[in-house]
Amino acid sequence: MTTVAVLADPPRPGLVHQRLVETTPLAAEEAADLYAAGLRDVCRAVATSGGELLVNYRADEDLPGDEGEGDSEAELREALEPVSELDAGSVRFEVQVGETFAGRAGNTATHLLENEAVTSVAITDPSAVLLTRQRIDEAAMKLRRREVVLGPAPGGRVYYAGFREPVDFDGAYAPPALETLTRRGVDAGLDVDYVASGAVLETASDLADLLTLVGARRAAGRNLPVHTAEALASLDLRVEAGDDGLEVERGR
Repeated sequence: MTTVAVLADPPRPGLVHQRLVETTPLAAEEAADLYAAGLRDVCRAVATSGGELLVNYRADEDLPGDEGEGDSEAELREALEPVSELDAGSVRFEVQVGETFAGRAGNTATHLLENEAVTSVAITDPSAVLLTRQRIDEAAMKLRRREVVLGPAPGGRVYYAGFREPVDFDGAYAPPALETLTRRGVDAGLDVDYVASGAVLETASDLADLLTLVGARRAAGRNLPVHTAEALASLDLRVEAGDDGLEVERGR
């Protein structure tokens, strides 16, 4: 069984999805709702897979700026309440340790592998909105034969990173994260493998692609990320062809 650690912040306006607020028509409150929906879909995928769900969060005093006022664990628990597939009492929540995403991911993976006798660990986050039970189980099967399994995302990013052995995590998510993590695995003498590419939601381009994909899947009646699709449907957004590709506009 793979322990899947979802590295998440409480879905507070002004704290999460700030790149989307700065580059798309989304308001901070809308971006926070979309982040919470992604958290639900990712945790739902883990809960229905053969993996064990661990929600990792930063302590409030470690959050940037003025966003550290509240109760992170309580807010994350509340955000996950609509996920009917989750047994709230069995979900494990732990505080992250580390100043960067790579540091927190590395500390989590290394601790679980070396101190809790976990066979394999995977790192993901709420941006991996299209992560599925099938993809998690496929990666777990690959982790039986390889020490590192990565899920590529557009732009050299990753939406999933699984490990049977620790690597040097210092700066391991530096762009392009897919190549950086691969090299860290190879440098440690480990075999690296991949699952199919998937989407992430971090940028304006990602949002345009996701709106298009969810719209197409809704029309076909197939494989919707339930909570993210619901959140997108509540927003007054449309996708238009621009000079540099697809653009997100306000209004239908």
